[in-house]
Amino acid sequence: MHAYVGVDTSCYTTSVACVDEHGIVSDLRTVLSVKQGERGLRQSDGLFQHVRNLETLMPEMMKQLNGAELRGVCVSARPRPNEDSYMPVFLAGKMCAASVAAARNVPLLTASHQEGHVRAALHGNEALIGRPFLGMHISGGTTEVFLVDETFRISLLSGTEDLHAGQFVDRTGVAMGLHFPCGKQLEALAGSFDPTAGFVKLPAIVREGICSFSGVETRMQALLKAGADRAELAYAAYDCMARTFAKMLCHAMEQTGVTRALLAGGVASSPLLRTLLRERMHKLDANAALYFGESALSSDNAVGAALLCRDRLNAIPAEGQD
Repeated sequence: MHAYVGVDTSCYTTSVACVDEHGIVSDLRTVLSVKQGERGLRQSDGLFQHVRNLETLMPEMMKQLNGAELRGVCVSARPRPNEDSYMPVFLAGKMCAASVAAARNVPLLTASHQEGHVRAALHGNEALIGRPFLGMHISGGTTEVFLVDETFRISLLSGTEDLHAGQFVDRTGVAMGLHFPCGKQLEALAGSFDPTAGFVKLPAIVREGICSFSGVETRMQALLKAGADRAELAYAAYDCMARTFAKMLCHAMEQTGVTRALLAGGVASSPLLRTLLRERMHKLDANAALYFGESALSSDNAVGAALLCRDRLNAIPAEGQD
């Protein structure tokens, strides 16, 4: 049995994973620590925590290989698939992956964090592989719509002009007294609200496919200071995001003629957001087909990097073959 290892050190999660020809063998993660009341980490602090976490995670994952032959290691080396894309936290993963590959004398492959997200979301949605589809990456550090072609090449179509969706979620949650990262807590709060009697509507600002959340966040903060119900505002935040993302996707579908869209990223793991977005897209375009990865594989993880490692190495003919 062959094993393929992935490593990812994003802004807030340290993760290592292993897959074989049949599926996921190991998926280990540790969320970085952020102090109560704060809305993020400095890159230097994140880098330090990644190094400490990998010291525990990597040996544990290697134990789970159960004697399988390691064929290669793939690491998320940068945020996006662009040459000028860079973030210091990914250096921790690159150092660890390079050491493992050298020690085992196997190939070291690199990918972007975004490519890993898309590949992880394709797990269970393999029917999209080899076909053009729209991708949407929504997280704390990214809010982008792009075209993925038959060769898995990503071409950016639109994004945000200010705050990312995850930043909007976290700033709203922290203002409500929730602990960073706030997604699951904010969704639980939204789920406690009954919207059937109506609720405050926040604007969904999208111009030519480009979204904006800064004005919405300002409005949210004002409503909170005025004493508005927190559960109602939490639901309003998810409703706003669903309407915003639907507008962005419809614009991309009109641009490209592609009506299949795969959503990835931590914000996309929300069941409430998925429900609201499906309902909104059905109203706007009945021909649109939305695909979501497994919720557990939508947040930051190394499974996508491991799957890319398997894809790429299996696409290379073995020695002696044509």
